[in-house]
Amino acid sequence: MDDAAPNQNTDQSALAQAELDALTDRLIEQLKTVYDPEIPVDIYELGLIYKVDVSDERDVAIDMTLTAPGCPVAGEMPGWVQEAIMKIEGIKSCDVSLVFDPAWDPSRMSDEAKLQLNMF
Repeated sequence: MDDAAPNQNTDQSALAQAELDALTDRLIEQLKTVYDPEIPVDIYELGLIYKVDVSDERDVAIDMTLTAPGCPVAGEMPGWVQEAIMKIEGIKSCDVSLVFDPAWDPSRMSDEAKLQLNMF
């Protein structure tokens, strides 16, 4: 899911590429610890993470969506994501925004998620 990988400014970055790659791995690892309680698949594999930006100061900004706008955990899930990301050593802050454009649909799920849900 390349669109969910953290973006890096092309200007002179304080984060070396190797450091950014390692941080990306840790971000994905932490995102995979958050699950939609109604679906037994993590939010990363479900394709709910639309964008992750990391500043040179290690501030993280995440755009995410829900499987449905009326999801019962809509008010809680951004906090779960923020809490998971803040467990990463060196992260200064994390802001999680819920977005609904584009709307989520099952085509955003990874092959792993589809396998877990027997959707093949």
